Amino acid sequence: MANFLPLSEAVAQNLKSGDMVAFEGFTHLIPHASAHEAIRQNVKDLTLVRMTPDVIYDQLIGIGAVRKLIFSYAGNPGVGLLRRLRDAVENGWPNRIEIEEHSHAAMANAYEAGAAGLPFAMFRGYKGAELARVNPNIRTVTCPFTGEELAAVPAIRPDVTFIHAQKADRKGNVLIEGIVGVQKEAVLAAKRAVVTVEDLVDDLHAHPNACVLPSWTVSAISVVPGGAHPSYAHGYYPRDNASYIAWDKIAADRETFLDWMKQNVLDASPEDFAARTKHLRSAA
Repeated sequence: MANFLPLSEAVAQNLKSGDMVAFEGFTHLIPHASAHEAIRQNVKDLTLVRMTPDVIYDQLIGIGAVRKLIFSYAGNPGVGLLRRLRDAVENGWPNRIEIEEHSHAAMANAYEAGAAGLPFAMFRGYKGAELARVNPNIRTVTCPFTGEELAAVPAIRPDVTFIHAQKADRKGNVLIEGIVGVQKEAVLAAKRAVVTVEDLVDDLHAHPNACVLPSWTVSAISVVPGGAHPSYAHGYYPRDNASYIAWDKIAADRETFLDWMKQNVLDASPEDFAARTKHLRSAA
């Protein structure tokens, strides 16, 4: 059953150095506040998993918290490459990281296999692709019924998954609205799950077929208004495109990056996210 905790306690109780961790969200509801709290708590040696790692993973890598990255397409949305990731891979700064690259389809299927308790995911994919030449975790299996050769990848089973959502009720059930990526599967695949939400409500008022995570799937819930910024939260605030554009210049220089991280992450708090989205909420 979900425990209602301040974000600092939720992270401290559920994330440890050396863990495999997913901070998931597809285009919106990306759990920036949770990632920043992980940085403040100085967790290290993490294996990060994410379908489209973006700015929060650039920050985690640049601050030296990461040992390995399992991913599909890494980039600053709408802008370009992740400069801290590239510096780590090419130059070993602040430390060299291991990378395991997949397609989006492989990652989505691997999460689903993990959620189902299966050892691997099997799907049609990678035909004509060359990722298998550099990723030994891309293999093939033969269908026992048709003889068709299919792609296979290991299931993804994080030690902990972090997501952001719009609402939780007082029983600990969580409602996700708008674009839903692999948040549900990433939570169900994980040993522990932490959810930050915009609001705590008496009734979710969920429409039929809404994505609702029951309380027994969640370890901890923290109310963090604005916790997805600079990504967006459907119904609360739009995406802050200016922040994504600004990140490219911030991340391009090591000292500028470290100064920004000190001011905006290490010396900040979850409450700052509400202030950052105040003008966005009024414009929404």
